[in-house]
Amino acid sequence: MKLIIQIPCLNEADHLPETLLALPRRIEGIDSIEYLVIDDGSTDNTVGVARQFGVHHVVRHRRNRGLAAAFRSGVDKALAEGADIIVNTDADNQYEGEDIAKLVAPILAGTADIVVGDRGVADNAHFSPFKRALQRLGSDIVQRLAGATVTDAVSGFRALSREAAQRVNITTEFSYTTDMLIQAGRKRLAIVSVPIRTNKVERPSRLFKSIPRFIANTGVTMARAYTTHNPLRAFVGTGAVIAVIGALPIMRFLWFWAIGQGDGHVQSLVLGGSLLVLGVLVAIMGMLADLIGANRKLLEASLVRLRAIEDGLDKRDKAAKDIAHQTESDRRKRAA
Repeated sequence: MKLIIQIPCLNEADHLPETLLALPRRIEGIDSIEYLVIDDGSTDNTVGVARQFGVHHVVRHRRNRGLAAAFRSGVDKALAEGADIIVNTDADNQYEGEDIAKLVAPILAGTADIVVGDRGVADNAHFSPFKRALQRLGSDIVQRLAGATVTDAVSGFRALSREAAQRVNITTEFSYTTDMLIQAGRKRLAIVSVPIRTNKVERPSRLFKSIPRFIANTGVTMARAYTTHNPLRAFVGTGAVIAVIGALPIMRFLWFWAIGQGDGHVQSLVLGGSLLVLGVLVAIMGMLADLIGANRKLLEASLVRLRAIEDGLDKRDKAAKDIAHQTESDRRKRAA
């Protein structure tokens, strides 16, 4: 069983050593542990520090592409390197490295596909009261959209099984956290939360410049992910609301028409009719989006099969190389 711990980084040369030193070297049930650093366009010596501290794999982006892209690059690299479990953690040492064992335990036990570290947002001393309330609200919304129990939806400390990593396709450009959970929930993957410890982080966030911007970007990400995986409900529901609103001015016109005063209220009929037509069009868009979603599911299934074929080819190539190496070693021994 191979575990790869990935760390997305942007100018983390000062904080990366502390994070790397805190990572576990051995975990019961894991045969090998490797570290992966994703350098997302850093301008400092992040890569040099990573190599100095013995990081096994480094992925570099020539320019900053954002956390979601860095996460995707890391998962792709970890899968290519044969990871059975992938753990993502932050470079600022917010999370306790020893708690990685807690994350991988449910996957090793076969009870979870994705495990999210719960920072205990409700009473975490490192969070302000406003941030606690905001985190709880966001997690409640994600739980409803994903149809799964997730107590800390934006926690970046999480573990994925190989199957989950192959089936979840991050499409957002902002942050992968909520997008992944909504996808995983709608794909009926088993999601588990485990309590973890946190350290106080002094430096400002590299992900967002202000809380209002974070809220706006996260809201757009959640709406987009939910609409992508539930287009019929999203569009038909929206169309139904518009149609109901459109029915109100029509009913108003009919009331005045029934008492003989309809001539002065034709505008209500026009407005209501327009809203009804708009509601029907939105509902039809939902039906079309649902058909497109069916094709997306077929494409995702094909992608999973393609990755399985690639895994098989990689294992065959590795076995062939091992046999060739052993044959060459035996030949040299006989020649000697």
